[in-house]
Amino acid sequence: MQGSLTPSKSSATVPPTAVKSKTISKSNAEPKEKTPPRSDVAAAAAPKPKFQREMTRPTGLLKVFQVSPALGNFLGVSEASRTDAVKQIWSYIKLHNLQNPTNKREIYCDDKLKAIFEGREKVGFLEIGKLLTRHFVKN
Repeated sequence: MQGSLTPSKSSATVPPTAVKSKTISKSNAEPKEKTPPRSDVAAAAAPKPKFQREMTRPTGLLKVFQVSPALGNFLGVSEASRTDAVKQIWSYIKLHNLQNPTNKREIYCDDKLKAIFEGREKVGFLEIGKLLTRHFVKN
């Protein structure tokens, strides 16, 4: 027999009417045990996970500081967080196409950026954070 076209016994299909589905009715299901509610004392004493704590005020990069007059003129506000300042500077750089096309890490400074970046003609994108540090006045 060279290539029998009849299906083998292992690949035979079972008609759908022969298969019984297993369904559990609600009357047959076992009732779950209810756990007693925790007391207020136990709930207060249990440590809360770190991600559920509410932050009362922004810290770190999100903290709002007074900015220097030069940065204030650029941003149009007297207070800003570091992240907001960097975002607005990057949007200005992208809008005015001030990145060096051959070396994207280099930014050409126009007159507005020179006021912020100590009068430099070019700055590296990693230097922006360092150059902005002096513009945030600590209280």
